[in-house]
Amino acid sequence: MVDFSWPLRLVKIHAPLEITPNGDHPMAFVNHFGAAGDGQRDDTEALEHALAAGDGVLELAKGSYRITRPIVIDTTRTGYASVRGTGGTSRILMDGPGPALRIVGDHRGTAQPQSYQDHTWEKERFPTISGIEILGRHAEASGIELRKTTKTTIREVLVRRCVDGIRLVERNRDFILSDSHLLDNHRYGLFFDRCNLHQIIVHGNHISWNKRAGIKSLDGDVHNLQITGNDIEYNNHPGVDKSPGGEPRGAEIWFEAPAGVISEVTISSNTLQATIQPGGCNVRIHGQDTTGAAAARLVTIAGNVLGSQMRGIELKHVERVAITGNTIYDSQDLSILAEDCSGLSIGSNTFVWRGDDQAPPRDGLKFTRCRDASLIGLVARRLCSGTADSGAAITLEKCHDFAISECQLLDSLVRGIEMTDCLRCRISGNSIIDRREKPSMRQAVRIRGESRDNLVQNNLVGGATAEPLDVPANTATVRGNTLL
Repeated sequence: MVDFSWPLRLVKIHAPLEITPNGDHPMAFVNHFGAAGDGQRDDTEALEHALAAGDGVLELAKGSYRITRPIVIDTTRTGYASVRGTGGTSRILMDGPGPALRIVGDHRGTAQPQSYQDHTWEKERFPTISGIEILGRHAEASGIELRKTTKTTIREVLVRRCVDGIRLVERNRDFILSDSHLLDNHRYGLFFDRCNLHQIIVHGNHISWNKRAGIKSLDGDVHNLQITGNDIEYNNHPGVDKSPGGEPRGAEIWFEAPAGVISEVTISSNTLQATIQPGGCNVRIHGQDTTGAAAARLVTIAGNVLGSQMRGIELKHVERVAITGNTIYDSQDLSILAEDCSGLSIGSNTFVWRGDDQAPPRDGLKFTRCRDASLIGLVARRLCSGTADSGAAITLEKCHDFAISECQLLDSLVRGIEMTDCLRCRISGNSIIDRREKPSMRQAVRIRGESRDNLVQNNLVGGATAEPLDVPANTATVRGNTLL
């Protein structure tokens, strides 16, 4: 006899298959349907049988369940759906192509409640997956796929050695991923694949050692995405995934939308690091070459520790970006590269690198064809970007309406700030000093090309081996600077 005073979950695990106390259909505890869970026998049919009998609820006891085709949970037919393991002791071994679990809905609306159809509320909303591991053992095996779902919640899940850990396609809303591990997958840990996707929260996860990217978004229409409090590391494949012409390669977070939209993104309080790969980057966001509603926009990158890559942050065709409170270190090429961006607000970050003057040169900031921007409160020591001919710790090329102020640029290797072909840019209130016993900084500020209507004022400069302020006539107004 079943003692129903126990929690229902414990009853399901230890009791034979029976009708639940309220007369509903039984939950689908897979071992009652012939699943061996020994990692050897093919348990695909047993899991499918259990899923059908349980009306979309799949319960896995401790064990390893070998399957050879996707387990498809179509909530339009089963109704509310859930896959639950037993405290992380349940494992699915995917020995066939495709995702181990495919969750399908029919949500056609937005996140607004009035846009939901009745069948979505009554049958499809809020599928959950928890407490399981998925291990890929086929070259084309993937972990979890979500299609036209709403309010899907994945927590306490481990996915490894799959093509993609979790993949969202077509259209999804209100997705949450938490307290999970996406490790050592062949392509991406979390992949938004040309998906119309709004309201996403990714927090408290370990997303590492995936070969192409930890989190990847490709085209689609992605809005309102929060990535917070995660450890995202080693997402590249150095020595294998090569970049002979500087092509973009592995990244911790990579948004690529040349034919899509990415907006309302917060990347905060994460650790993003830690292997240098040619073409690699910690955070890469590439939008469309356009403005307005189709542009990549409204991005905040705050409070992260990121480094040990070719580049720290790389932005192309992105509007209205705030970068603040980050520690960015050990970027072999550039700490920040921004091209064709506008509305940049970069403030109060530290830029550091491990080593001394004998170590390989690393770190720097470069802005090309950027406008309407502010760089304030930067603290940087030994930024090494630039050569004797061109470039600096901070380089501006063809920029306009750009302000650099209240920064500490200390012991820069080549020069402090260089502007080329810039218009209405301001360099003011900075300390640009080489304090080393044998200085190498050539100029604190150098302006070149067809620059005009710029302002260089109230800076504290010193230690330059050549002209400290190399500012040709008619390129800028120079006043109130203190030369040490």
